[in-house]
Amino acid sequence: MFGMLKNSLFGNTEETEYKLLSSETKDGISFEVRRYEGAKYAVVSSEGRSFDQVTGELVRKLLMYIGGSNEQGEAMGTAAPIIFTVFPRNDGVLSRRLIVAIRIPTVYQQSPPTPTDSAIKVEERPGMTVYSLQFGGFAGETEYRAEALRLTRTLGETAPFQRKQYFCCSYDPPLKPYGRRNEVWFLQEEP
Repeated sequence: MFGMLKNSLFGNTEETEYKLLSSETKDGISFEVRRYEGAKYAVVSSEGRSFDQVTGELVRKLLMYIGGSNEQGEAMGTAAPIIFTVFPRNDGVLSRRLIVAIRIPTVYQQSPPTPTDSAIKVEERPGMTVYSLQFGGFAGETEYRAEALRLTRTLGETAPFQRKQYFCCSYDPPLKPYGRRNEVWFLQEEP
């Protein structure tokens, strides 16, 4: 599957391109293995507050940046998904450290507009292979943790994925009432 433009409540949304490596079902749970190429992302982070306390604020900062709150005044359109990097403790509870990123739309990859908000950084992220589990509904920390646990159990103890962090992905604007798409991604460890 490759990236595509689609209409959303935000106008045109560019979905991040990926190459589908495999689609598998184990114990009734379906997941995909995907390869994403490296790209530039707008990134903002937080320490000290819980996932549910801070995600709305951080997402708004990123949406304002790509919506035109940048030194060039460029409204870039939006990209999906918004990617939350979370750091689970040994008991599965998410630590109070969170990194939120959104891929800069393709047209602006070469030279992204400069953020006016000093909390936002533009960073080059390397390509990655992920195990992806999709689910619907409104997702907060509880839902993402439950799906991460399902994916962990499905992949098993020996699967080569990073356990110190994972990604919670949201594809929809906050006010979309139904047909919502969320995903949990585990970063595959390179052999």
